[in-house]
Amino acid sequence: MDEIRHRDREGTRRRILDAARRLFTELGYDQVTMRLLAAEAGANIALINRYFGTKRELFAEVLAMQGRFPGVLEVSEEELPRRLAEYVAERLRSERGSPVMAALVRSSSCSEIHEIIRDRVASAILEPLAARLPGPDATFRATVATALITGAGTLSRLYGPDALESPGHEAVVRRLTMVFEACLKA
Repeated sequence: MDEIRHRDREGTRRRILDAARRLFTELGYDQVTMRLLAAEAGANIALINRYFGTKRELFAEVLAMQGRFPGVLEVSEEELPRRLAEYVAERLRSERGSPVMAALVRSSSCSEIHEIIRDRVASAILEPLAARLPGPDATFRATVATALITGAGTLSRLYGPDALESPGHEAVVRRLTMVFEACLKA
């Protein structure tokens, strides 16, 4: 009986997280209500409150579950500018885009969650990138690179996969590599 209850609890928790991710991505933080979340997840509001506390805490967990900068930073220092360029170029031409970026863009006007958004960007991109860079101004250089990365995500969300009219993917990667080399250089 305890195993069934545990499985149901995990299943319900997963349904709530999945529904929250979909809704925050599609509608943004302000437009998502606890009632809408409950209906989408097939759960009651009391369970959402029990598992996650507030809507703000649920939003933070949705962002956290998206993971860090997947595989981008696990390259040598010399390869890092090109790897970042490839990541951004792929984001620019992606049909799907990043659900995290969509949720952030659609929710950015809500001051209630600005701290969560800043913390998420810092922990997922800025801090791991700064930790990889040598020199005393590593955080500044990582901040400039993060601005390029998040700006590209915003551009992609606004314009879709046709955000860039370019001579080709490799040309975009080469140009972005030069930009990242300039901003990451000590």
